[in-house]
Amino acid sequence: MDDKKYRVSLQELLKSNLHLFDPVIEIDEKEPGLVAMDFSISNTDLTSELIRDIDKFCDYIVQCIANKGGRIGVGGYGEHRSIYGYSQVFDPSSDSEEPRRLHLGVDIWAPAGTEVHCPYPGRVHSFSDLDRRGDYGGVIILEHELCGIVFYTLYGHLSRASLNKSVGEELEKGETFATLGPPLENGFWPPHLHFQIIADLGGYKGDYPGVCRYSEREKYMENCPDPELILKFEVHSTRCN
Repeated sequence: MDDKKYRVSLQELLKSNLHLFDPVIEIDEKEPGLVAMDFSISNTDLTSELIRDIDKFCDYIVQCIANKGGRIGVGGYGEHRSIYGYSQVFDPSSDSEEPRRLHLGVDIWAPAGTEVHCPYPGRVHSFSDLDRRGDYGGVIILEHELCGIVFYTLYGHLSRASLNKSVGEELEKGETFATLGPPLENGFWPPHLHFQIIADLGGYKGDYPGVCRYSEREKYMENCPDPELILKFEVHSTRCN
């Protein structure tokens, strides 16, 4: 099967089967609306000083969401971000190489301990603890099959307690299988979930790039379609920047 046709058919398949997916993170309709977060290079609030001070960064996220009357922040797919410059995880060893700055998932900013649910029946493909500043921390990859097409969902920045899994473990739709981790367990980020859809893992286990080089955006965004195909979030609040 042609790889590109496979990826396009996955996107169309997800679009036509939205009713089959449960929420990844529960949003009470009675709660305040979601806040659209802006972490693009145009957000001048995101200074190096702020990003490098985890307490200030956490406070910024909480205040940003509260200022808009929300409870949870969301966004980031396809954003060109400067915040990755503080971590060697995203920078090449040579100055002549292009750094990785384009975000391939959606970030859901919520308190540590927030439950994460399986959106569609699947199994645990792999998991790991990528314990480096700026990395995923706890990460789980689930494998799913819909109408004969296999695809994957990745959950990054989880608690270490979430990693008590077995490869091949079956999960039911709606089942709670993880929680968001605190900074000391999630790669030293403010608590949030990095959620990503992946068509072809390309041999990766317990890891997959969540950020790519801008010059490679077409290839990666084809392989990692917009997570809103599953999340179905309705953002009620104006952007926080």
